[in-house]
Amino acid sequence: QVQLVESGGGLVQAGGSLRLSCVASGHTFSSETMGWFRRAPGLEREFVAAISWSGGTTYYGDSVTGRFTIFRDNAKNTVYLQMDSLKPEDTAVYYCNADGYYSGRYYPGDYWGQGTQVTVSS
Repeated sequence: QVQLVESGGGLVQAGGSLRLSCVASGHTFSSETMGWFRRAPGLEREFVAAISWSGGTTYYGDSVTGRFTIFRDNAKNTVYLQMDSLKPEDTAVYYCNADGYYSGRYYPGDYWGQGTQVTVSS
């Protein structure tokens, strides 16, 4: 059974940084594209970032480009999201996603974590 467990969320002031982690188990993590999404209250789910199985290719949503960095450690079955220069509008629940693919945009796979709350105060 595939499991994705996120951690690293919390409360931070605007301009600060957080690093989210997503540990995967139960599937061939090292061969899968991984992604991060977020959902703010009252808004639709938003694509944040994705990374190819090798880590050699990354994709970002327009609102986070230049501020967020996605990377992975296949030896640890973990994908990370480094979030810098955080803004209040980054406040959301952040979800890890596995086994999606990118073709013009990122299409999420069927596997989701439980989410981790990120709150950015002004």
